[in-house]
This record gives sequence, C-alpha cells and structure tokens, in this order.
Amino acid sequence: MTNPQDLETIGLTPFSYHANQPLFRINRGVPIIQALHHASDLLHIAKLLASDAAMIRDSDRHAWASHFLQDMSKAIIDDVAKVLDAPCNNGT
Repeated sequence: MTNPQDLETIGLTPFSYHANQPLFRINRGVPIIQALHHASDLLHIAKLLASDAAMIRDSDRHAWASHFLQDMSKAIIDDVAKVLDAPCNNGT
C-alpha cells in the first residue's frame, strides 16, 4: 500500500450543480492530509451555522451557508475516498 502522506487528490469530484452541470470540482494534486484538514474545518463552520439556524428566527442565510459548506466538504471527502479506494493504493 502507498504511504497515505504521499497521496494527493485526483480532482474528479464535482460539486455545486446548476441545471445538472457542476459549477466546481476538487482540484487535483492537493495532499490528502491537507484536504481532509480543510474538510474538517469546513464541517466545523457548517455545524456552527446549522446550530445558529436552529436557534435563531429568520436565519435561512445560516442554513444555506451551512448547506454549501457541507456540499464542499462532502466533495473533498469523496475525492479522497476515490484515491484511497484505487487498486494501486490498497494492495490489490
């Protein structure tokens, strides 16, 4: 198995769709450790915004911000999972 510290994102995962077209995608070549740290930071902020949205009236902007941050986080994690699941990285 390849050392996880040597693995990088492959840049195949799109997110934020408009009319069935992705507006963005994960960039290729980012070390997966850094990508996962970034996803963790995005999810932390999304959690805080979702908590605010649950407690404050008229806070749909918090809910939408949380939604988009979660979408970005999921794309990062999905791209990393594609790298880790690649046959060349799992010893099969």
